[in-house]
Amino acid sequence: MEEWDLDLRSGDPLGAPGYAARLDDLEHESVRTGLTGSHVRIEGCFEALGGSMGVVHGERVVRAFDRAGRLRLPVVCITRSGGARMQEGMVSLLQLGRVASAVRRHREAGMLSVAVLRSPTTGGVFASYASLCDVRIVETGAVIGFAGPRIVAETTGVAVGGLSHTAETARAAGLVDIVVDGSDLDRVVDAALGLVDTPLTARRLPVDGGPMPGLSGTGAWGEVVAARRRDRPTGRDVAARLCRSWVDLGGQDPTVRTGLTRIGERRVVVVASDRHVAEGRPTPAGYRQAQRAIGLAGRLSLPLVSLVDTPGADPSPMSENDGIAGEIAATFAAMDGALVPTLGVCVGEGGSGGALALAWCDTLLIQQHAIFSVIAPEGAAVILERDVARAPDVAEQLGLTSERLARLGIVDAVVPDDLDDACAAIEAALDDIPVGRRNQRPDAVSAAALA
Repeated sequence: MEEWDLDLRSGDPLGAPGYAARLDDLEHESVRTGLTGSHVRIEGCFEALGGSMGVVHGERVVRAFDRAGRLRLPVVCITRSGGARMQEGMVSLLQLGRVASAVRRHREAGMLSVAVLRSPTTGGVFASYASLCDVRIVETGAVIGFAGPRIVAETTGVAVGGLSHTAETARAAGLVDIVVDGSDLDRVVDAALGLVDTPLTARRLPVDGGPMPGLSGTGAWGEVVAARRRDRPTGRDVAARLCRSWVDLGGQDPTVRTGLTRIGERRVVVVASDRHVAEGRPTPAGYRQAQRAIGLAGRLSLPLVSLVDTPGADPSPMSENDGIAGEIAATFAAMDGALVPTLGVCVGEGGSGGALALAWCDTLLIQQHAIFSVIAPEGAAVILERDVARAPDVAEQLGLTSERLARLGIVDAVVPDDLDDACAAIEAALDDIPVGRRNQRPDAVSAAALA
């Protein structure tokens, strides 16, 4: 690494007892910055005063992010820190805002940042640039948190005891994206930078066992049953076949998988439904995760692909109180405001507004035996016929089959169910996405439906 700013030296702004002597004894400061072949690197040094962030630490990080922006390079931050440097008091604390501002400038320049959180990463570093990076990778077993576990226990009387402050609890809470062993850190960082491929692992689908309804002309209800088959690939499974590489953008809701990926030779951000977990119904956290992915695609000027397969948003009281309606609305708005090509593909069941928000794209495709409906046939039967058993009859009235949707102009094209053929069609569609068309198709459908 070509190291930068080695001439910077900290003063002793508060005249802290013994601090000047400790500075004289330092072999190097608590962070090192510089240029590698592919990125700007920021690396914390815990051996130097616990990796604490003083004025030199802050100044080096600010300069590194700003230089990266001018050079049009990504930044990789490897953090190990106990927090702000107490011997510099508020001078140290000011660095949190300064480095956060530098990260914002780098983001607005359209550059990627990756954080590698090693043990420990706490305090001001965690509460500033470590948490603001686009992709957050944490080493297995690392201690991470705002206040260290000992400080929490001794100042509040509460022992964290596995409830927080670990790599694994942070991943479960959606605070970090990926937990990996130390030996895999470099490989995952290179994948995030687009230098190597790390494919999404394919999985064995459950066996349904019955014949494939919908393939023998059994009408709209047959298509509903076909779309819901347990052995039908959902969005996550299509992504595993479609994407050459996958770097998780972690979240709390497993029904919405998002990733920084590669399709063919393109870097792409993908949002993929997973109906095989938690009934496939996104919670507010799932929609917030989708919004994060949409925002990342926009900032990095990458196409967005959304693979939709959900019976609808989670209607539970918990989701209601967490603002499910507002998050669906915010996802519509995020999709509509994206300044990059967006491609939606209904690969199974598209259920109501919870699915449409994820599919509000410039181009919208649907697989042959997938469905998209204003409401599930069962719900429509209860409302219209007061009898859920009438769902097969009501399905015919909802215009939910791929053929009807194409005829109405609601989708741009129907693609095959065969996974290889579908992936080829999706990749081809990426070649010609008219940015900003996401409203033209709905406007034309609405105009045609007016009396």
